[in-house]
Amino acid sequence: MTGKNTDIGVNSLKSRSRAKPSYLIRKRFPRNDQTMNGPLSRLRDWISISYGQKVFLLATLPLIVAVFLIFLVVTTQSRQLAEREIQALEAQLIATKRAELKNYLSIARTAVINTYGRAAPDDDDAKLAVSRELAAMLYGQDGYFFVFDYDGTNLVAPRQTYLIGKNWTGMEDLNGTPITDELIRIARTGGGYHSFDWPKPSTGATERMIVYVNGLQDWRWAIGTGVFIDDILENVAVARADVETRIRTTSYYMVAIAVAALLGVFMTGMVITIRERRLADAKLKQLAQRIIDTQEEERGRVARELHDGISQMLVGVRYALELTRRKLSHDPASTTSLNKGIDGLGSTIQEVRRISRDLRPGVLDDLGLGPALQALTDDFSARTGIETSFETVVFRNRLDQEARIALYRVAQEALTNIERHAQAKSVFMALKGHRTGAMLRITDNGVGMVWPRPSRRHTSGLGLRNMQERIEQLDGTLRILSARTGKTGTVIEAHVPLTHMLSPQKNAKESA
Repeated sequence: MTGKNTDIGVNSLKSRSRAKPSYLIRKRFPRNDQTMNGPLSRLRDWISISYGQKVFLLATLPLIVAVFLIFLVVTTQSRQLAEREIQALEAQLIATKRAELKNYLSIARTAVINTYGRAAPDDDDAKLAVSRELAAMLYGQDGYFFVFDYDGTNLVAPRQTYLIGKNWTGMEDLNGTPITDELIRIARTGGGYHSFDWPKPSTGATERMIVYVNGLQDWRWAIGTGVFIDDILENVAVARADVETRIRTTSYYMVAIAVAALLGVFMTGMVITIRERRLADAKLKQLAQRIIDTQEEERGRVARELHDGISQMLVGVRYALELTRRKLSHDPASTTSLNKGIDGLGSTIQEVRRISRDLRPGVLDDLGLGPALQALTDDFSARTGIETSFETVVFRNRLDQEARIALYRVAQEALTNIERHAQAKSVFMALKGHRTGAMLRITDNGVGMVWPRPSRRHTSGLGLRNMQERIEQLDGTLRILSARTGKTGTVIEAHVPLTHMLSPQKNAKESA
């Protein structure tokens, strides 16, 4: 082994879903398979969802749709209700302003009615007196009375004197709303209200204005007054902004509630999934342990049948043949074939005993794991010619039965793989105990492992999977260190935790 080994093993086998070693995953998705690594495959893997994700979507999508619809309904209804209330408030305020304007104009007419009533249509002195009296009637910061004759000439404009004496026929505001012509038309028809944009005397800014105009028909005058409603529009805008703020806050609350509900569903699903998975893992682990126990029991039964039944029958046949050979010793031609049959029968007996020992070695139950591994390595070395050494400490049967069987099967499977694939010249096996449990380490100087396999016809890997599953049942760890290409050697390490170490008192009782 060199210092450039690559860890392709499993460092933790405590959960079946997390315990799949990297080599198994690589065998499933070979590097040389361009179809599996194509864009279409990646898109399909990204789109595909698991069963748990489908359940989560089925649980959350109706909630999301319901929250979205409720949000739309609440938002729409809130806006409509608020808009109606704002429009009603605006109409009420404007109505108040209009009534106020009408009262102002009534006061002005009352002030000039005596002069106007006694004057003739062409009485210039009376017209001048009325004009002066109207020009003097100012109220508030921007309130005043204006007068246009029916020809469009301004006669009274106390706060905007640049209008006086000029004809303003066809005058419009910035939005194209007619002013002078419309005021004259309203005055001719008996009076009424008109709204347009007009410069505000106190600020000079163009604001919305409502005027009430009436006519002095004898003089062909349009007399009126107006009030700016920028304060009303500002209050309405503030009300609308407040409504939007409240709707936005409500939306945030609804989104927060929806997110909290989704998190609740997700966390509940996670808890249920984790709980179900733990139960499933526990049941699967129990089932796997039961399968392994059943397998070991069946192996023990078959081993006993081979040893006590078939092996004894073959031994009896061999004794009968040897007796026959002694009786026919005077006939060399007959004894030659008989000798070959006896030799073949002896080899068969040895093979049956080997198979029986591999299925369930009696020394593992009688003497413990160390002597069983020593016998296994000695038999492996004698059968294959590979130099094999074994090193251990005195365990005094400190491992429980499950751990002994699992480690023995790991060693057995590892030696089988070395014999078939490694082309090794030497093997070293060590069984030792440490503070965290026991460790079995198997090292060879073979060709190592190549991942992935170059051919799909190679279906090996069940041995490694069996080793993994056996150690997994003990809550242990399995590591396989294989040299890179061009190097040699493979190391297999199996760790068993302290939970499978027997106490000295319990071990003494079992020995007794």
